Amino acid sequence: MAKKRNPEVIDLEKRKKHLKKREKIRHANIGAIMFFLIFLYMAFYVYTYITREKVQFYEVAEGSIMEDRKYTGLILREESVFTTDSAGYINYFIREGKRASVGASVYSLDESGRMEQFLEENSGGSARISADDLASLKKEMTSFSLSYDDDNFSQVEDMKYSLEAAMMEYVSFNAMDSLTEAMEQAGINFHQIRADKAGVVSYVVDQYTDGDGQTHAYAGMKPADVTADAFNRAGYSRTQAKSGDLVEQGASIYKIITSDQWSLVFPMDQQDVADYSGQNQLHVTFPGYDLELTGNFSVIAGADGNTYGQLDFTKYMVQFESERFLDFEISADTTTGLKIPKTAVTQKQFYLIPEDYVAQGGDSSTNGFMKETYSEQDGSSSIVFVPATIYNSKDGYYYIEVSDQSEIKAGDYLVKPGSTERFQVGQTASLDGVYNINRGYAVFRQVEILNSNEEYYIVEKGTRYGLSVYDHIVLDASTVTEGAIIYQ
Repeated sequence: MAKKRNPEVIDLEKRKKHLKKREKIRHANIGAIMFFLIFLYMAFYVYTYITREKVQFYEVAEGSIMEDRKYTGLILREESVFTTDSAGYINYFIREGKRASVGASVYSLDESGRMEQFLEENSGGSARISADDLASLKKEMTSFSLSYDDDNFSQVEDMKYSLEAAMMEYVSFNAMDSLTEAMEQAGINFHQIRADKAGVVSYVVDQYTDGDGQTHAYAGMKPADVTADAFNRAGYSRTQAKSGDLVEQGASIYKIITSDQWSLVFPMDQQDVADYSGQNQLHVTFPGYDLELTGNFSVIAGADGNTYGQLDFTKYMVQFESERFLDFEISADTTTGLKIPKTAVTQKQFYLIPEDYVAQGGDSSTNGFMKETYSEQDGSSSIVFVPATIYNSKDGYYYIEVSDQSEIKAGDYLVKPGSTERFQVGQTASLDGVYNINRGYAVFRQVEILNSNEEYYIVEKGTRYGLSVYDHIVLDASTVTEGAIIYQ
């Protein structure tokens, strides 16, 4: 027979099981709550990390800037312009930019106009462009493409006109070489005009109109004759007759350049005069021409009283014989130092305090100043040492921060150590600087700017209160304030 259990024992066991079950539920609830809190914390941390604005930094490195200054110069050379004695249809014998000897046939004038028709009917396949002619055209187009400027779109029309004239000339030259004798036999009378000077032939004749409406020729102009109007492209004009054109009596047809010497004259400002003073030679480059030259340099006064630079050359005149305006660059010295972005630089105001007022407090080597203070109770004065951060030393003054947190403020009196002399704080000056973040917060560091381009400054290396290679600085100084904690 089974033994019956005591009801009290059964009840006690039930209560124990119930208590264990409640304990498990409580532990489970605490674990879930802890896990939920940790999850919330991690979610908040991730959210704040993602949404907070991160400050971009720049690592300081050594660098250099080569300063090339760009100018537009006016080409002046020894040139004489020749006009026609009568009207007629023109045909050239010498190509643009080629040399002619004294007595060489430059062009012909046909009063009847029969020559052009005869050339068209009898040239046949002989009037083809040679390989040299084609190479010359390609070179001219490449040079124009490399030096093209949207601000001077009128150059496109000039280039088109020049190419058309060149094409006509090449065809006419080849035809004339082979058909001159045939034309004479056909009874076509034409006048050959011969060069009375030896030199380079150019069919580009140009001039300019000044502010008073007066027209001036560039041929024969000397550097001392230059005025600002001569550089005005709006008043510039040029003519270039093509073979087959009908020209009037007295028209300017061609010019002879009688010397390989040529000059570039360009406007100069006060900074240019200061930078180039004392130099008698300058090294220049010509964009689009793959050419570098060293020219003799001088500063001159133009006819209008303005200051101009003059560069004289003795070669490569033929390269630019049809040009009047020429873009060029003057190579200046290379500046080396620490290279930093312009966006990293800011300015900050500082108090100026004489260097001989600096002191050191007690047993400490901390720099500071002896400040005169006054008691609020009886107005008695006393001298206390006030530590201060020195940001720069220049012209006998230390630069001390202007700040609400600083213990030195405008109007305070500082006492010179070992003396009764006093100095009242008030004079201020600004310094260029950047925010250094090596320690995780923004600290102003002064920089000495040596040179710059569109994006970067070159600052002096090794300054006492400045930067060093590999320092981390704020890329955009406007995004932080001094002392701000930096999250990278």
